[in-house]
Order: sequence, then structure tokens, then C-alpha cells
Amino acid sequence: MRILLVRLRQIGDVVFTTPAVHALRVTFPDAHLAYVVELAAAPIVEDNPHLNEVIVAPGGRGARGLVDDLALARRLRAQRYDVAIDFHGGPRASLLTWLSGAPVRIGYEILGRGWMYTQRVARPRELRKRHSVENQWDLLAPLGVGPPDRSAYPVEMPADAAVAVAIDARLREAGVTTGDPLVVIHVSAGNPFRRWPASHFVELIAALAADDDRRRIVVTSGPSEQHAAARVIADAQRRLGPQRSRQVPSCGEFSLTELRALLDRASLYIGGDSGPLHVAAATRVPIVGLYGPTLPVRSAPWRDPRYAIASVDAGELPCRPCDQRVCAPGDFRCLTSIEASRVFQAAKSVLAHETPPNPGRRLR
Repeated sequence: MRILLVRLRQIGDVVFTTPAVHALRVTFPDAHLAYVVELAAAPIVEDNPHLNEVIVAPGGRGARGLVDDLALARRLRAQRYDVAIDFHGGPRASLLTWLSGAPVRIGYEILGRGWMYTQRVARPRELRKRHSVENQWDLLAPLGVGPPDRSAYPVEMPADAAVAVAIDARLREAGVTTGDPLVVIHVSAGNPFRRWPASHFVELIAALAADDDRRRIVVTSGPSEQHAAARVIADAQRRLGPQRSRQVPSCGEFSLTELRALLDRASLYIGGDSGPLHVAAATRVPIVGLYGPTLPVRSAPWRDPRYAIASVDAGELPCRPCDQRVCAPGDFRCLTSIEASRVFQAAKSVLAHETPPNPGRRLR
């Protein structure tokens, strides 16, 4: 059997498909599994041991993009896939799934595009309070795949040994030794609706540094937000003073593959609901996730329950969850009301393994 998987766009969403990839390999051990992904998220799956092939969709726009997509569609059609699964549901993904020509095409029941699939799965709005992995897993039901299980099918992103060696050297150059407790804090997100205020990060970093003078805190961000990371680092160093500023070294930008290797060295990861949070879930590092407009029940890291996770959010607000297009109150209160002291206590809890290993738990 030849199975085509399609998941475009966001890094975290691609991470959330990796449990399904593993389950398909277990169910169909001799199948050829191919995955269509965009360039930004390709590192998530390019070394996945359950895939036979990763196909990077072109990134062109306008007329050039249409020409490239049609060329990709011809390539997919020539491969004669038996089954195509659209994990995305967007217009482009739906079109590629349909143009693949697979006799079995599985996707969501979407107004205006459902006809492109031979088998459709309901995606009602009330599924918002259900984990994204479970929502995507519904697409496997027509193939007889068993139920999702965090222990058997956690998210996956294999580490690159050569990159790990390079990261070790890079940390040493920044003054971080193998004996230093390392905290990784990711300060950016894909949109402003998920960005915790920079001043809150600075306050949190100061508390973590004061709690253990051996601790080293590495601040990371997305490629387009290096200025945000640099500002947080500089403000934290000033707050700590010249004697302790070394606890917050500046280590530059990290690619997804480098971040994955860095997290294997870390004793704690803290960040908002964005792709790096879910990359962290592919490791054993204790995690503190910060949730503004999104809900932990839907977006918390999907991993083996043995590994500690704490989810911190603003609690019940009439505007949560939201579509992240317009902030109805206008003040992003779902993020600004999350105090640094609460995140610090959550960090202490997961480091001490006081938090029950339940990804859905919220600390208030």
C-alpha cells in the first residue's frame, strides 16, 4: 500500500501528526508512507523513522505558486498512491489531495471542499475542547487504526547526533558547562495573541536565576523575532547585574534541528503555545506551557505521561478561546494576567516532580 499524508503550514500542527504517522506504520508495516510538508516544518519529519519519503511543497505565491503546485500534483499523481490523508483541510492541501488521484482520499467534512475526498470525517466546532492529536486521529478511523495513546504514540522528532555535538560546543563557548542546570525559555510565538509580555519574561528569568546561581538560562525565539530575544536577554542581564549576568548568556539563533538538540541538554523548557513547545514534547525535558487564547486541553504537549508538564493560563474568561484575529477586550488580558510568579511556581513544581504527569492540568 502507498499512503500519502498532507499537512501544510504550522510547525506545531505537523508535530501533532507524528503520533498518527507512527500508528500508520504499526498498522501497515510494509506500506510506503510519504509526507507532503512545507519547508519551515520539514525538519520535524525529515528524519522520522516511520516515513519512507518527505516531499517539500514549493513556497511560491501567486501565478508562480500555482504552476509549482500543479507540477507537484503531477508528481504525486505519477506515484499512484492508494490512500491520501489530508491532515490540514486548507484549500491548498485539499487541492493537492484531490489532484493526487488516490482512489481513497480522506479529509474533513468542509463546506465547499468536502467533495474532494472519498471519505469525510466530521469536524464540528464543539471539538475545540478536544486535543488536536485526537481530532487528527479521527482521520485514521476509516483505515481501522486503533485509538490514540500518549504512551504508545507520543509526538516524535528524532535528534541529530552531529547537531548535538555542535550545540555542546556552542554552549561551552557561551560559558555553559555540562554541569550547569540549563533552562530554555522561548519568548516568541507565531502571532501576537500568543506572546507573553517581554517584561514578564524578564521577571521570570530574574526569579529563576536568583533561585539557583548555577542555573543558566538560554533565551530562544523565532527567526523573525531575534530582536525580541535580544531585548529580553539585555533587560534580564541588566536586572541581574554584572556579577550574575553570566547566568543569561546570549547564544544566538537556533534552527528547529538545533533547538531539538538544545532541549536534550535542558532541565526545563518554558514557552507559549507555539511550535517549539511541541518540539520540546519530543524530549524528556520538564515543560511549562503558557496559554492565552488557546486551551491546554486542545494544545498541551502530547507526550508520555511519565514526563512532567504544567500548563499555566488565565483561567475562565468569556473571550477564551478565541479565533486570534481581534482581541475583543483590546488588552490581551488572557496573557497579561498570567503573572511571572505563577509561572515560576509552576517551574519549581515540575522540577521537583510535584505536578502529576497530566498534560491537561492547569496551574492557577
